Amino acid sequence: MTDKRPRTDEPTRLGELREEIDRLDGQIMDLISARARCAQEVAEVKTAAHPGEDVFFYRPEREAQVLRRIKDRNPGPLSGEEMARLFREIMSACLALEKPMHIAFLGPLGTFTQAAALKHFGHSVVSVPLPAIDAVFREVASGAAHYGVVPVENSTEGMINHTLDMFMSSPLKICGEVQLRIHHHLLTAPETDAQKITRIYSHQQSFAQCRQWLDAHRYGVERVAVSSNAEAARRAAAEPGTAAVAGDMAAELYGLTTLAYNIEDRPDNTTRFLIVGREAVSPSGHDKTSILVSMRNKPGALYQLLEPFHREGLSLTRIETRPSPSGTWAYVFYIDFEGHMDEPQVSEILSEIEDEAVELKRLGSYPVGVL
Repeated sequence: MTDKRPRTDEPTRLGELREEIDRLDGQIMDLISARARCAQEVAEVKTAAHPGEDVFFYRPEREAQVLRRIKDRNPGPLSGEEMARLFREIMSACLALEKPMHIAFLGPLGTFTQAAALKHFGHSVVSVPLPAIDAVFREVASGAAHYGVVPVENSTEGMINHTLDMFMSSPLKICGEVQLRIHHHLLTAPETDAQKITRIYSHQQSFAQCRQWLDAHRYGVERVAVSSNAEAARRAAAEPGTAAVAGDMAAELYGLTTLAYNIEDRPDNTTRFLIVGREAVSPSGHDKTSILVSMRNKPGALYQLLEPFHREGLSLTRIETRPSPSGTWAYVFYIDFEGHMDEPQVSEILSEIEDEAVELKRLGSYPVGVL
């Protein structure tokens, strides 16, 4: 039997769909504008309630709750992750209407740390690149930047000790975390002959994460460690016969050509970054706490430290040992665990540890990374 129903021709149907898209775009724009006006009113209420004070408009726990709700309620067809990224940018733009945040990060421009900062805060912040991790801490502690972003661990190479050591002396709090999949590329200037590369620049961590690939494909080529992948890209752009191991942001910033994509040895290569600030963060409902503990040097000290967590059923997500600055063969334990220090169960555990420890430093409780 022949289907005799009239068929809409392609140009007509495409025209109808485009009209619908235009109509929906108008509705989306109206709703975003309404949301922005509401955010402005929130800022006005906060400012009026605290006249003359430095008001914090950004609330990490509130933004984490919003993004989690977006992911949970997302109807598709976009993934929950992609929908949350869109809302992340809307929230960033709305917040910037009142006072754009200054975010310090381990620079220069084009580093993975900058990519992590933009992933966490959105693109409506003012990025402040700094030359070293300790400079990021100082910038935030002085009030010149609202927050700082520093790397703390990589899934391939482990902890970044400089960051851990800074927490021993810094008054800053951990306010958040963000994980970033790290993809390294072999980059060079467009005019460079790929067969005549005599030197490769990169950060020492990146060289370690790409060791097997480089041994197999660029064996014998000199490898020179520099302060960052972005600095490596800058040098490769300026020096004939050189290449860099760096990421997409650095490649775009310095106009480099990609000779090989994703050369990291492990496809799941991920770096975790911490957000540092001056204010403590309230509970969000799904939080993590970080502490530094120095125990007395006696048999069973480590067991005594960990036993309360086991007894109360709290999951440790990271434990790391660092030499203590107070003396030879003394150590400090860096511990991440699930829960917020304002919760009674966590508060009791910390009080119990504090009674037995030489020193307990609460680095902060903060939302588990959403994006």
